[in-house]
Amino acid sequence: MSESGGRRASWYRPMRGRDSSEEGRTATPLELLFDLSFVVAIAQLGTQLEHAVTEEHYGLGAMGFVFTFFAIWWAWMNFTWFASAYDTDDVPYRCATLVQIAGVLVLAAGVPRAFSGLDFTVPILGYAVMRTALIAQWLRAAHQARHSVRRHTALRYAGGITVAEAGWVAWLFMPDGWQLWWFLLLVIVELAVPAYAEHYSLTPWHAHHISERYGLFTIIVLGESITAATVGIQEALDGEGQARLGDLAAVVVGGLLIMFAMWWQYFSVPAHDLVRHRSQRLLSLLAWGYGHVLVFAGAAAVGPGLVVAANQALATNELDARMAAAAVGLPTALYVLCVEFLQLRPYQRTPLLRWVFPACAVLVLAAVFAPQPVLIMGIVMSLAVGVAVYGTGQTHAQEQLVAD
Repeated sequence: MSESGGRRASWYRPMRGRDSSEEGRTATPLELLFDLSFVVAIAQLGTQLEHAVTEEHYGLGAMGFVFTFFAIWWAWMNFTWFASAYDTDDVPYRCATLVQIAGVLVLAAGVPRAFSGLDFTVPILGYAVMRTALIAQWLRAAHQARHSVRRHTALRYAGGITVAEAGWVAWLFMPDGWQLWWFLLLVIVELAVPAYAEHYSLTPWHAHHISERYGLFTIIVLGESITAATVGIQEALDGEGQARLGDLAAVVVGGLLIMFAMWWQYFSVPAHDLVRHRSQRLLSLLAWGYGHVLVFAGAAAVGPGLVVAANQALATNELDARMAAAAVGLPTALYVLCVEFLQLRPYQRTPLLRWVFPACAVLVLAAVFAPQPVLIMGIVMSLAVGVAVYGTGQTHAQEQLVAD
């Protein structure tokens, strides 16, 4: 049982690191609260992305989405891995985490400005609040591990995050022509910090806990997309669009099938065994952890895409039908491919299983040019999941027959 779930928080506990093999390690109530705070930021992000696509500001919308989603995902991921290794659940730890949640809310408040004029001042200030609290956590871990090799790892994390945070603050004062290149440089710096720190000595993170945390965040992002689509469709119905309810019904049914299939695909294998296996190779582990940014981004973008498609079906926007369909098809195909290669591929032993989801992604993109594209995408996704379930059952049956 986790410490948060098993007893009250004390005033202070030594931050020596958790047992990476402890039984029953699950997400704590504080971690769930931390995740839910990101719902606000993702909701803001989805709303602004939908507006940008509807108004055909594709370049501005893409830049705003990429910049802001990277900050959201990276802040979440850094806390998640730290908490998996050093969750003491005492008063200082809880207070530092609550400060990070406050930073998330500040970041979320700045999302509209980031999209409307690429003004990232408020998001960067919120990001700096989150990172400062995390630096304090790493310094505390280093202090507690002063006679252990983990001290060097914690200090490397603290130093690397400090350099990156200073770089983001400096980015606010850069000339416009330098900002894109400075952004790309800082992304490289951010991504390099865990590899630099963990290369010396691995932190005591927990494989089952990490896989559960990633799964929970996937559910949260999918849930936010469902909420965004529901609210958007309701607004479309309440608007002054033409009564093309048949087209809207196709979007609604197709959207539900897409969401259900996305959930089914991700949770069709036991991810903790995969994470435990990848932990033996740092680069493989980083590829799995970092690659999920595309999984999360794809899931987050499907909801706004469904809103765009619903409004187009009711003729409440002037967007071309193919562009509206692409707003759903592109993030869906991205999600399908990334889950396939990050999560499923190591478990697939037959050509049928190895090719069903890549073929699904291709067909989803092709459906953009079909009539009732969202409905067809949903049917394709559902069929792919069905084939995968059948193929997995056949493989297990053959293995059982051989074993008998």
